Amino acid sequence: MSLISVIVSCFNEEQALPYFYDEIVKTADKMDYVDFEFLFVNDGSKDKTLEIIKGFAAKDDRVKYVSFSRNFGKEAAMYAGFKNCKGDYAVLMDADLQDPPYLLPEMYDAIVKERYDSAATRRVTRKGEPPIRSFFARMFYRIINRISDADIVDGARDYRLMTRQMVDAILSMSEYNRFSKGIFGWIGFKTKWIEFENVERVAGETKWSFWKLFKYSLEGITAFSVGPLQLASIFGVLFSMVAFIMIIVIIVRTLIYGDPVSGWPSLVCIITLIGGIQLLCIGILGQYLSKTYLETKKRPVYIEKESNIND
Repeated sequence: MSLISVIVSCFNEEQALPYFYDEIVKTADKMDYVDFEFLFVNDGSKDKTLEIIKGFAAKDDRVKYVSFSRNFGKEAAMYAGFKNCKGDYAVLMDADLQDPPYLLPEMYDAIVKERYDSAATRRVTRKGEPPIRSFFARMFYRIINRISDADIVDGARDYRLMTRQMVDAILSMSEYNRFSKGIFGWIGFKTKWIEFENVERVAGETKWSFWKLFKYSLEGITAFSVGPLQLASIFGVLFSMVAFIMIIVIIVRTLIYGDPVSGWPSLVCIITLIGGIQLLCIGILGQYLSKTYLETKKRPVYIEKESNIND
């Protein structure tokens, strides 16, 4: 039978893991026409997450785990899952049950029967999220789809089932600064989107604060678009044109009307505005330069501390 690898990234999920394991085992028992492996990636958790995963592995041979030496982030955990999974198909899931396991049979049928390369999920509502967070999330999807080549669907989750061919394509992109939502869209392949209502966490608290999401969005924009660099160039050209026109205006006014003394507040405002634009452009350049700097270091995406993959 075909093998499905369920990849679960975990960071301080001791409260949610028992619920998740029970639900995914129930789903696997219903899908008795395929085999499963459950690959948990412990992303440097400081609670009892690893101990709970080891408890699962002790009673269930299908449970595998990889534990990091520290917290490397969800992107690194997903990459580690792809790198260590052995299935003919791989599915990404969160341990908080916001990715409903009951959708797996439908996702599997979409690939096997309808001949899709992946079956991905998207939320049609953001029930339970703060309104301001939902607003900025929608704005991010609009912006990145306009300025990049990556096809990122609004409300898309990382929860998706993929063929081995698609997994290998993702692994071929071994960049250090990873943004998986963009990678999924950039590599192409035929994808079926499955919609579902937003589900709140079964236990524990979200690890994604507004600030972390904002930084993650910047990662995505700089990883798949040079739009900000073009914006900096446009600012430069625009202000150069304005400055040239104003020079001509001042010369003409001086020759015709003399040179009345202008107020210093307006001058200070103009200097502050131009200085702010310059700093913004330097910051944009710095973002891209920092990404290049980190890539040239050739550091590993993650460091593995222990695993039972080869046991």
